[in-house]
Amino acid sequence: MKNIVDNIEIYYILVYHLMRKIATNYYLYTLGGTFMFLLFFGCSKKVSEEIELTYQKNPVNVQIDYSRMGVGPCEPSICIDPSNPSRIVAGSILNRVHISQDGGKTWKNSKLTSPFGVYGDPVVRIGPKGNIYYSHLSNPTGRAYASEEFLDRIVVQKSTDGGSTFNDGTSPANDRTKDQDKQWLYIDPVDGTVLMSWTEFDKYNSKKATDQSRILFSMSKDEAKTWSTPVDISDVDGDCIDDDDTTEGAVPVQDAEGNIYVAWAHGSKIYLDKSSDGGKTWLPNDIEVADQFGGWTLTIPGINRCNGMPILGIDRSGGKRDGNLYINWSDQKNGESDTDIWLVRSEDGGKTWTDRIRVNDDAPGKHQFFSWMDVDPITGYIYIVFYDRREYVNNETDVYLAYSTDGGRTFTNERISESPFVPNDAIFFGDYNDISAHNGMIRPIWTRLDKNTLSVWTALIDMK
Repeated sequence: MKNIVDNIEIYYILVYHLMRKIATNYYLYTLGGTFMFLLFFGCSKKVSEEIELTYQKNPVNVQIDYSRMGVGPCEPSICIDPSNPSRIVAGSILNRVHISQDGGKTWKNSKLTSPFGVYGDPVVRIGPKGNIYYSHLSNPTGRAYASEEFLDRIVVQKSTDGGSTFNDGTSPANDRTKDQDKQWLYIDPVDGTVLMSWTEFDKYNSKKATDQSRILFSMSKDEAKTWSTPVDISDVDGDCIDDDDTTEGAVPVQDAEGNIYVAWAHGSKIYLDKSSDGGKTWLPNDIEVADQFGGWTLTIPGINRCNGMPILGIDRSGGKRDGNLYINWSDQKNGESDTDIWLVRSEDGGKTWTDRIRVNDDAPGKHQFFSWMDVDPITGYIYIVFYDRREYVNNETDVYLAYSTDGGRTFTNERISESPFVPNDAIFFGDYNDISAHNGMIRPIWTRLDKNTLSVWTALIDMK
């Protein structure tokens, strides 16, 4: 079918240029040109590739929520509704829900509840029908670490009314005696399949050699009503210390043919696995994508805990780079005082990967950290948000956006925060930020600290 569409496009291009060449009458030229313009652009899905979008500088920053006491808001997740881009939904620790109906200019905040408890690691994604999925850790008894039931499952709650209400939540049927942590979601933009990958600990924070961690995968074909039996996809187990030798940071994606990919970090390496039968079976050997120098746990002055776990993204634009896989992460390849943001690309379904490229474009010697990535499903452009200290000699921190319009070959860096902030390592800052992009509309989300006020923010960024 693709070849037929390509041939039709070529045919219309040739006819259009022929009409322009032979037109001897302004009326004929205008009428014919207009007709062929409409016909060509109406039939071609790929025309969006030819439209060059330009970054609009100095984006407005919007505070979404804040608190001067307690835990959070931090560790935020955000998603633009593909069925209604004016609606944006976000979540943050521990159980906060943030909803905007005007593209991120104003926000309404509420708290999520579930009989299984809501205990952080919020991940918010929205399906093609506008259904909102909010996944998080469990705390059934409300006693957290003092309870055996704590972290017994990953909970996914769904809203079908724009976030006004959420159901109680569902979960894959994992071993409830083990601890489930650090999940991530991917929603197929066409059929709405919900993918989820996460880390299972035999016992979280155990130092026993017999207690191990692994990457699990499950999926739902019925909008998170039911889930497939979780599958252990990591060939090598990690420890349970929640450090470099723990298998963590699993992120799933799916291509247009239904192939599923999951990337994660373990032991100073980044791994990828692939399934071509709906998650039932996986590669006999995990693919080693890249070295992660110094591992995924990073020491950053002023940050209580920092990680550089990999973020897996995929081009689903239908354009010439459709199916490209991208992995973004941070590490200290250039030294403990020089954390950098990196990216690699695969154009053959994860079999081979390019050499790493440095995403941040500053001179060596400064920290860039806590990156997250999204690939615009309409344009295929890549957007990465991260903290940046290139302008300072102390712990002052800006927020930057790096974007690529050429499939990750080159990146442009732009400062998007209106002012720097100074974090305090006595205050938990979360484990990640997030970013969402849709047809040139980009909404990052990040945490900042101003004295004792912890807050989450977005920037109103548009490529036009």
